[in-house]
Amino acid sequence: MGYSPVNYDSRTLPKGPGEWRQGTCLTSQPNPRRYTKSTRHPNVAMTLAKEPSTSVIAPDDPSQTAASPDGQAVVFPPGDLYSDEPPLETDLHRDQIDLLIRLLRSLWHDRQDFYVSGNTTIYYSPKQRKSEDFRGPDFFVVLGTERRPRKSWVVWEEDGKYPHVIIELLSDSTAQTDRGLKKQLYQDTFRTPDYFWFDPHSLEFEGFHLVDGTYRPLEANEQGWRWSEQLGLYVGIHDNQLRFFTPEGALVPSPEESAVAEHQRSEKLAAKLRELGIDPDEIS
Repeated sequence: MGYSPVNYDSRTLPKGPGEWRQGTCLTSQPNPRRYTKSTRHPNVAMTLAKEPSTSVIAPDDPSQTAASPDGQAVVFPPGDLYSDEPPLETDLHRDQIDLLIRLLRSLWHDRQDFYVSGNTTIYYSPKQRKSEDFRGPDFFVVLGTERRPRKSWVVWEEDGKYPHVIIELLSDSTAQTDRGLKKQLYQDTFRTPDYFWFDPHSLEFEGFHLVDGTYRPLEANEQGWRWSEQLGLYVGIHDNQLRFFTPEGALVPSPEESAVAEHQRSEKLAAKLRELGIDPDEIS
């Protein structure tokens, strides 16, 4: 059973304060969107696993709003806001984020309608304040937007768009939040259709798809991969790293892997030409 990607323009900022709950930043309104069967990849089936019970974990440190000397809240100017994320915990985390970004940029080199980043702050305050309501997913993709460099993702400067795909990398200090608070936030506030988490050390890997406003676990196929309807790709583990795979099951190569493969093809062609008595260097 497949589901079609979300309409890019349907996920906008709340129209009023009644749609937000202060501190936790979770929406109180149910998600009105429903998913219909997809014909995008008719040969690919996205299987939803049975829903396990998931507890909601309260934030350790609620967002704080800056104040001026007279006690009034300070409203920061919109746009052009730098990312405000902590450093990554290990080399494996950094390398994994970098790999996912390079893979998608390389695969979609001819596309100009997406933004992919990692460990970059997403500012989403309904009051358009940098000092409150922000998160920094380890990896995220926004579709239907301009492909250009950004210092951060500011929702109110991006037509109200939130990520369509998020991947969090688990660690000892973040795993509980990634499985609880962030999962709830991405479901209820971001309404991100595809959410995955992966532990670069233990190789724990889970995926979820948003159905009628609620995350449903994605069932893995025989290879252990999970289908991302938004990316039109499988997400799975290869050589202890999280990778992308085409609907046909081919590994999406990195730029370095593509260069090596091209060099090997050139060498094989040159060897074949020499067998035929042709000097490949003389062929223009």
